[in-house]
Amino acid sequence: MKTLLEKNLLNLRRCSYPGRGLILGVDETGENAVQVYWIMGRGENSRNRVFGLEGDRLFTEAQDPAKVEDPSLIIYNAMGRARYSFVVSNGNQTDTVLESISEIGGMPLSIALHTTRYEPDKPNFTPRITGCSSIVDGKCYMELALLRKSNFAREGDDCIRFYYVYESIREGIGLCLTTYMGDGNPLPPFVGEPVLMPLQGSAEDILNTYWDALDAENRVSLAVKFIDLKTTVSKTLVRNRFVKVG
Repeated sequence: MKTLLEKNLLNLRRCSYPGRGLILGVDETGENAVQVYWIMGRGENSRNRVFGLEGDRLFTEAQDPAKVEDPSLIIYNAMGRARYSFVVSNGNQTDTVLESISEIGGMPLSIALHTTRYEPDKPNFTPRITGCSSIVDGKCYMELALLRKSNFAREGDDCIRFYYVYESIREGIGLCLTTYMGDGNPLPPFVGEPVLMPLQGSAEDILNTYWDALDAENRVSLAVKFIDLKTTVSKTLVRNRFVKVG
């Protein structure tokens, strides 16, 4: 298992543009659920961002508001909490899932996201990736969702939906989804099951591990959230490449 985790981390290091990515898992001590989220950018509009933090809510905001070209797909809540569930995603579906949980209670992503589709950013049609860590009786129950444009459907704009449910995971291991498999034009969307990744050491250790693994030219912001499995109290560390103007 250690060799596989090291190989997968090396593959991330070698990938110049995995795009946005998220990881759900449990830390090495087994005492904390872990969520990791990062954003990257190739163009000025995508790079003109920083992470902001208010309690359990992590959000993207403009690094320099004067340079914003199109905020529709780059400004959103990336992490949040509703009841005993912690949600992370690469777009406005974070709010969709949180609202569903708040209104109805425990709800699978397959229902909460039934009207959500991939992003309309032609020609890339960026996948929407979402994760939900629910803390029940001191255990972490995890769901991940990947919504991607279908390449083989009769209708050209069909969305293919993948949902993954994990009742538990070993300590020190996370499940990773990214938006892309690498650089390209158009960008190749993520395919396959969630990738096993290491979650070793403290929150700061994990922050350093993944910041160092992301391409230095394209990385923009990274966050690591630890959630105490006994109390559900969370703490989040953030690293931004750029400093917010104003």
